[in-house]
Amino acid sequence: MDKDKIIQELTFKAVRSSGAGGQNVNKVASKVVLSFDLANSQSLTDEEKALAEMRLASRLTNEKVVVLQCDEDRSQFRNKDIVIKRFFEMMDNALKEVKPRKPTKIPRAVIKKRIENKRRQSEIKQSRRRPNF
Repeated sequence: MDKDKIIQELTFKAVRSSGAGGQNVNKVASKVVLSFDLANSQSLTDEEKALAEMRLASRLTNEKVVVLQCDEDRSQFRNKDIVIKRFFEMMDNALKEVKPRKPTKIPRAVIKKRIENKRRQSEIKQSRRRPNF
């Protein structure tokens, strides 16, 4: 994944932020919306596209576009930095190779401890019963 090529494929749109904030919210377009067309990307290989499409299925639109937005800061420039950082973290996680889990054997001491606890619990319950003469 070449980050410099991907940055050139990103499209940004500045819109007015929602919520409280008075005149600043009403006048300044500080919210940044990032969109990345995954299907038509030239910087990702076909395997990377397929993997990202599978792992980011809930984040994609019907046209296979990833849309992220940020309105945390009053500055449009800082919001743009934040949303780019989020995008690359998301893509890194999506393209990261997952190590297969190696099943491990349950240690003998753990099995012994579990059985001992069961036996002890059984004795406690036995002692609560009414004696059988």
